[in-house]
Amino acid sequence: MKVIDMKKKPVKICDTTLRDGHQSLIATRMRTDDMLPIAAKIDDIGYHSVEMWGGATFDSAMRFLNENPWDRVRKLKEIMPKTPFQMLLRAQNIVGYKHYPDDILEKFVYLSKEAGIDIFRIFDALNDLRNMEAAMKFVKKAGGHVQASFSYTISPVHTIEKYVEMAQGLKDMGADSICIKDMAGMITPYAAFELVSGLKSKVGLPVQFHTHSTSGMETAAALKAIEAGADIIDTAISSMAGTTSQPATEPIVATLIDTEYDTGLDLTKLAVISAYFSEVRKKYCHFESGINSVDVRVLQYQVPGGMLSNLMSQLREQGAEKHYEAVLAEVPRVRKELGYPPLVTPSS
Repeated sequence: MKVIDMKKKPVKICDTTLRDGHQSLIATRMRTDDMLPIAAKIDDIGYHSVEMWGGATFDSAMRFLNENPWDRVRKLKEIMPKTPFQMLLRAQNIVGYKHYPDDILEKFVYLSKEAGIDIFRIFDALNDLRNMEAAMKFVKKAGGHVQASFSYTISPVHTIEKYVEMAQGLKDMGADSICIKDMAGMITPYAAFELVSGLKSKVGLPVQFHTHSTSGMETAAALKAIEAGADIIDTAISSMAGTTSQPATEPIVATLIDTEYDTGLDLTKLAVISAYFSEVRKKYCHFESGINSVDVRVLQYQVPGGMLSNLMSQLREQGAEKHYEAVLAEVPRVRKELGYPPLVTPSS
């Protein structure tokens, strides 16, 4: 007879399909019209949150899709009233590629909250906390949840201790939760365990774990993060997961069944959503990154998933697709010369 520990600590799931999932796989080209038909079923799953805005979705909507990005939030919120909406905010960069004045940042945050964004994942491309201060303050003022994030990278100057110290600084600035943002899928399972353990014991805020599948370590890293006490895990529905996207939702949900971490999510309902996006993805096949398998070279060039899919798209547009490998080889050399900045938008 199986004995189950009654001390439950269910893990929460944040679904990234509507933002980072398609940003990483199909260069952020998914249209709002392809999200709306399945939105009610996503809302019925019981996710902790749905990451559906921010990052590259704002300018891609205007530049490539001829859409108003604000309409996406409003339309989805009408169909998804139960699930908190989450966005990726580039701190002083907002959703752009340069620093914007404080008044613009404050107004953007206010309007985002008004439109339906509940959780603001705030990060700075250089992990400079000074650039996050105003954004965190304005989100607090607007009544949103401040999820302060640091970008995880590997270099001679980046250590677990430094990340924990950074998280403590974010807590002191008013963070409601901390996100480990492993934008290139470089974190190893045991590094994830050590980092989450340090954050839980020394900082004490809820921890959300975000990674990508590029290196093939994503599910193992997520499980070790869960064992160390991570409260929320970012996943994408299986048909929009893997490679440069997030770990797939269903395997993690299935793995945790009948454990103290059981998510309680329904695999049958998730299968319906996966089947839907499997068909939708076919419409955007010409935007695929071309990366169809695990690539451990990410540990060398450290390029994030969203950058890889957009890089391939940009090279194709210039007729320079054949130079893809040469560009990747150049990245770590340039990064070293610049002092090992994290490779995350807009610095990437």
